Amino acid sequence: MTVPAPSGTAPFALSVLDNAHTGVGQTATETFREITALAQLAERRGFRRFWMSEHHAMPAAATSSPQMMLARLTAETERIRLGAGGVMLPNHVPLLIAEQFGMLEALAPGRIDLGLGRAPGTDPATAAALRRGREANDAFPEQVLELLGFVEDDFPDGHPYRNVHAVPGPWQADENRVPRPGTPETWVLGSSPFSAQLAGQLGRPYAFALQFGDADVVTAMRLYRESFQPSAVLAEPYSLVSIGAVAHDDPAEARRQARTAAMAMLLMFTRKGYKLLPPEEVEAYSPTLQEQQILDQYTQRSAHGTAAQAAEHLDKLHELTDVDEIMLVTMGHSRAVQSRTVELIADHYGLPGA
Repeated sequence: MTVPAPSGTAPFALSVLDNAHTGVGQTATETFREITALAQLAERRGFRRFWMSEHHAMPAAATSSPQMMLARLTAETERIRLGAGGVMLPNHVPLLIAEQFGMLEALAPGRIDLGLGRAPGTDPATAAALRRGREANDAFPEQVLELLGFVEDDFPDGHPYRNVHAVPGPWQADENRVPRPGTPETWVLGSSPFSAQLAGQLGRPYAFALQFGDADVVTAMRLYRESFQPSAVLAEPYSLVSIGAVAHDDPAEARRQARTAAMAMLLMFTRKGYKLLPPEEVEAYSPTLQEQQILDQYTQRSAHGTAAQAAEHLDKLHELTDVDEIMLVTMGHSRAVQSRTVELIADHYGLPGA
């Protein structure tokens, strides 16, 4: 893994995560078009990578298969790294993921990231349909090792999959007498000590998802660094934290958009589905005292406001965690506001491009 120096004035690299947010009144087709435009904008403005997440059965999240959207983005971008942040591995067969990301790597050599998570990315009933009742979370470390074996084609002698090969990949190149291709940059994702220690033990980069809740990112980063064992792909720890972000010229509008994301979390908690309502509907809602606390909590958790206000939140997060990279999880009902967030943060930190 090659780690370039951060661009601009930020002491950390900047990247973007798109959850394929599809608000009430928006179609999936419109969202996919906007995702393409946002990835191109992030590339022009010098962001390091553009990731997409895996979610299922959520009205406000349209990427059940981020790798399908990434395939489109390989043809719509030229330099920015593209990745899944992430693939929820227990929902899948490792060999199939290795094959799919081998194809992506062939389409965009040296630009593909494969982030691996263990959460289902959905509700329990849908998770049961995806996983067929398997208690897959318990086997996550073994699944990761199996996936790496397929991606890198390095199962040891005697392994039951020693003669099973992911194509495209190293084995195919050897058989066809051409140079071996690169492999996707594989990350471990999570928001717990478990994922932090697993990433460290495997010698892989680690991405912490702070947008989901009030998790202990400081302890996780300490455990990651303490448990880190150098590997063939990474000599020193490399960490990333993702956080919800809304920047706007008008701080009141930034808060309104952040509030729509907070409302979506509240709706999910009350089993009404993760849904992005228009700001006007959120403002018209009369929450209970407990609901108000949840809305306030999730609104305050995001980096929102003017560019300077949002960046102040990011700077404090960096001081707290000393991560190498911060990933903006673009939020809000308005896709135009999500694009404006990327523009304003890029301007604030002096990223190249315009």
